[in-house]
Amino acid sequence: MPFVRTAFVVAALTTSALASATVLVAQHRATDLTGNWTFAVVTENGTGTPAVVMKQQGDSLSGTYESSRMGALAFKGSVKDKAFTFVVNTSGGTALTFRGTIVDDDHVKGDVDFAGQGGATFTGERRR
Repeated sequence: MPFVRTAFVVAALTTSALASATVLVAQHRATDLTGNWTFAVVTENGTGTPAVVMKQQGDSLSGTYESSRMGALAFKGSVKDKAFTFVVNTSGGTALTFRGTIVDDDHVKGDVDFAGQGGATFTGERRR
């Protein structure tokens, strides 16, 4: 009987370890922002809907932010756990700093700082 009990304990521990590893892998995948997004940037002057293309490699983030008002602008940023930041530099020299939270695989939200000259909120949805 001691062998059966030991085998049962080993099997239970192995199953628990595999389940934990699966959860960690799933959590890691949930933070991948790579893809095409539609943002809604809400300011006191109205709402803009830029197209955002993000590419995540590890904790590095890069991509393009394209709006009818500013055209297509490249950006760089970073991701840590469920938080991300990126900076869009406009042709006029203003830095728009986006600080967001990953809500789920297809939704983000956060705030935008217009180089200390005001701000906005944003939401984003991944385009499929």
